[in-house]
Amino acid sequence: MSREINLTTQSPPRHIGIIMDGNRRWAKKRFLPTAMGHAAGAKQVRDIVEACIRADIPHLSLFAFSTENWRRPKEEVSVLMSLFASYLQREVDAMEANGVRLKVVGDKTKFSSELQELILRAELQTQHNEKITLRVAANYGGRWDMVQAAKSWQLHNPDLSFAALTEEGLAAHLSTADAPEMDLLIRTGGESRISNFMLWQAAYAEMFFIDALWPDFSVKQFNEALAWFSKRDRRFGSAAPF
Repeated sequence: MSREINLTTQSPPRHIGIIMDGNRRWAKKRFLPTAMGHAAGAKQVRDIVEACIRADIPHLSLFAFSTENWRRPKEEVSVLMSLFASYLQREVDAMEANGVRLKVVGDKTKFSSELQELILRAELQTQHNEKITLRVAANYGGRWDMVQAAKSWQLHNPDLSFAALTEEGLAAHLSTADAPEMDLLIRTGGESRISNFMLWQAAYAEMFFIDALWPDFSVKQFNEALAWFSKRDRRFGSAAPF
């Protein structure tokens, strides 16, 4: 078992986001089919969720499938959809038992009716859990989220013009309206960009980039990210004290 990190300087993050990058490169390095990389990456999720529970982190958001990922080869997209369905079927009982509340955020209308039904059942089965909320961003994009939030605000305020829209008003209609803003964003795979992931929510997130490919990303490395975060001086735009 890996050693737990003692966070002493900064309060533990309330909301962590992870861009799980590197599955395909992991498979390529091992001369394996791309599907094997995605399958290996899916196995890492439970360990990271359990690490969050041990560290008392109440919100974890994982970028599983972006709105841009539909451009990938049809065979790869089909594999990703199958893995997602298998994950829901395989893990939902464990999530329920371990206090994990699952929420899938994104435009779910483009998924098959069978996958939509699996998502709904998993969300309902875990809806009363309170240890951690696990958000899986699927067919999700940060720009999409802001546009749909603006449309939702207008739908709920038909007598108001957009001139009346405030930051608070828009935030209440985001797909993560029930979550605090993101404190820490982790990206594996060696890239240093956020790729349209929760742009609004991550406005003041500390960003931790690591070369490890997602299937190789360990609980030890996750704890190192928490230790790094604990030493950050978060000023949210204010001046540094003299």
